[in-house]
Amino acid sequence: MRKILLVVLIVGVFTCCFSQQKKDTFPDGTPIKEWFKNPQKLKLKDLGKQYIITDFGVLKDSSVIQTKAIQTVIDIAAENGGGVIVIPKGVFLSGALFFKPKTVLHLVKEATLKGSDNIADYPMMASRMEGQNLDYFTALINAYGVDHFSISGSGTINGNGRKFWEAFWKRRGENPDCTNLEVSRPRLVFVWNSNNVQFQDVKLINSGFWTNHFYKCNNVKLLNLYIFSPHIKIKAPSTDAVDLDVCENVLIKDCYMSVNDDAVALKGGKGPYADQDKNNGSNKNIIIEDCVFGFCHSALTNGSEAIHNRNIIFRNSKIEGASRLLWLKMRPDTPQHYEYILVENIKGEAETCLAIFAWRQFYDLKGRLDIPLSYAEHITLKNINLKCNTFFGVDKDPNVRLSNFKFENLNIESLKNKIDKSLIKDIIFKNVYINKSLVE
Repeated sequence: MRKILLVVLIVGVFTCCFSQQKKDTFPDGTPIKEWFKNPQKLKLKDLGKQYIITDFGVLKDSSVIQTKAIQTVIDIAAENGGGVIVIPKGVFLSGALFFKPKTVLHLVKEATLKGSDNIADYPMMASRMEGQNLDYFTALINAYGVDHFSISGSGTINGNGRKFWEAFWKRRGENPDCTNLEVSRPRLVFVWNSNNVQFQDVKLINSGFWTNHFYKCNNVKLLNLYIFSPHIKIKAPSTDAVDLDVCENVLIKDCYMSVNDDAVALKGGKGPYADQDKNNGSNKNIIIEDCVFGFCHSALTNGSEAIHNRNIIFRNSKIEGASRLLWLKMRPDTPQHYEYILVENIKGEAETCLAIFAWRQFYDLKGRLDIPLSYAEHITLKNINLKCNTFFGVDKDPNVRLSNFKFENLNIESLKNKIDKSLIKDIIFKNVYINKSLVE
């Protein structure tokens, strides 16, 4: 009996020590900070003095654009040390709003902040679009250098984008090669150079252009958001749910995303010398987990304007209508490096599981004679149950180097099941079944 107890004690001590040594890490082995493991919601009472907009002369009239009146409330709060701009029950119409340091936004239940559909209500200013720094139309919600900026509550921010979508499709009909920037459209939310940002619980819908765009931001949490734009009848073009553009430490958790473009897109610059431009940079340490993806062009996209993405985890999520699960867009005019990407514990349906091919939209070498090389390496797909048309959507490209891909514990139903292993150096298949046949 003593021997049995001794063995149990030894095993228990060993297990305890082992569990203490085992750490949750990013794909390159660096520890995941505790910050990522704390999805705590902000509480309204802790956000500062409340400035209910109707207490400051903003009308409960959904037909009147009240940009100036709402902005005045934001400015008053900022001048008095900060506070919470509260949108009460009702529909309030506005153009571009600019949040100041120590001001945040809260929308109560049944509150809607609705964007104007007149582009004149979105003045142009220094901005960032499609991997370029340029003057462009502002978003409905703008935060430039606002640390601790937050959007909370169970209300709705509605971009009211229909007229912008119709204008885009009209222009695209006139010129199929028109760029996305030829038609003047506002984003829903743009946050630039702000740290410790948190959005939670709100509905973000019908954006005229990208829905949420974060540029040069660190420590961003997006929790329990509902992000939507239509993909049938009047399609909402280029309404990416979340665009991360040179960002570090981002948690996207418990969100629903269904948009007529990419759901989560990692950006950071484009062009033949993009890696030498100080305005561009890497996305690092990104975790997307416990989310549901409705219709989208891709659940997780690297590109189309990106130069370096590292330590990306996409896990514990359901795919209900994505065209692609993981998309690595390789621009022939841009040097790119996608590395240490983990996609695990995914189930659902998509047209393509893994997509890697040249993305030539608005291709421009700008006089560079050689084509920049791009790389994707240390990519892992693990514990995935998926129905798709194409499992291995990888094209041969002389300007792209693919290496160290691992596929483990996959159960795939695919109409097209051809796999060309020669396209990837050091490719590993472990316990992978396609149409119930083991991949050797």
